[in-house]
Amino acid sequence: MNTNLTEKLSKPIVDKVAIVGAGPGGLAVAIALRSQGIDVQVYEKAQEFRPAGTGLGLAPNGLSSLDTIAPGIVEALKSSGCQVHHTVLKNIQGETIRTNATKYLEQYGQPLLTIWWYRLQQVLASRLPSDIIHLNHRCIGFEQDENGVEIHFDGEKSVHADLLIGADGVNSVIRETLFGEGKPNYIGSMCWRAVIKYRHELFNDYELVFVKGNKQFMYLLNVGGGYTSWISRKFSPEYSLSHSADEVKSRILHELADWDESFRAVVKATPAEQIWEGPICDRPPLSRWSEGRVTLLGDAAHPMAPAMGQGANTTFEDAYQLRECFSDSANLQAVLTSYEQLRIERTKIIQARSALGEMRYYDTNFASSTGQTQERQTSLNDDFHKWVYDFKPSVKS
Repeated sequence: MNTNLTEKLSKPIVDKVAIVGAGPGGLAVAIALRSQGIDVQVYEKAQEFRPAGTGLGLAPNGLSSLDTIAPGIVEALKSSGCQVHHTVLKNIQGETIRTNATKYLEQYGQPLLTIWWYRLQQVLASRLPSDIIHLNHRCIGFEQDENGVEIHFDGEKSVHADLLIGADGVNSVIRETLFGEGKPNYIGSMCWRAVIKYRHELFNDYELVFVKGNKQFMYLLNVGGGYTSWISRKFSPEYSLSHSADEVKSRILHELADWDESFRAVVKATPAEQIWEGPICDRPPLSRWSEGRVTLLGDAAHPMAPAMGQGANTTFEDAYQLRECFSDSANLQAVLTSYEQLRIERTKIIQARSALGEMRYYDTNFASSTGQTQERQTSLNDDFHKWVYDFKPSVKS
């Protein structure tokens, strides 16, 4: 065997990688890089893992990526979430407009799976040694030179690594330190959401319910284990936040005042302190994600509106392809260059379509457009969705 190849296989390109952020993206890339023999350490600002986050959809492209970096994990996720076989579109009076049987599994080899963010985090964390996840580490910045990166945390704590991966979300400290962009962009959509133990009456027949109002909509997701995730968003050119949890709950119930009681009931059943209220934001695409020994992943690299449900899924693609770049490259610079070349253009397109899709939820002109225009748009959407979902990681022997 070639001596250089033997050396490359026996010795990782880097000895230690620090990942800031223990959300699904940070945990997924930790799993991926550990499979390359790399010492990975994950640093998370939260003091403990606690029930948090929304319900989300794991699509075939995300599930295929996860199953490649952590074989068997999709089966564990299926038992923690809910496979979506049927969806329904309703109006605010509760009348059914359209029902659909999903065809993800038949078309792409993986289902559409709805799961609570917290459960997803738990399943991913279970694939890692607990002693490599360091809680109560709020990153406040870093310094780097040709020899490594010094990452600084609250409380005068610092660690040294050969590579730093910022997987710390839309308000990424790592991205801000690299590029100094300031706050993310509010895109004109306000959101209220929660996950509660609740069996909605519609889930006898459907796992995902979408309710379309006037420049407002609501999702009801069965996320497994008897839990329901409800998400309501409303077009709002300006955003303001409520002053208390009780005010948040009153506000969303006021927004749903004309809606059928079956939709309001799930909000009424939610403790006020469990309702999250906030703006939907994204950031403009970057022409590069890396500088020196620092790179970005997931929402830190390409935060996008949730209209297409691709935030987590493209993040898992990132984790898979970063692993492959380590496998195929000779040095760290080559790894990061290849990673950007593989990821930036694809995620830029998905970011743009996600922002467009978010506004299309509220576009009454689009809903009433001619049949010919809608037919053409449907065809374009089908082609685009195939391009997104048909992402197929290669499995190397």
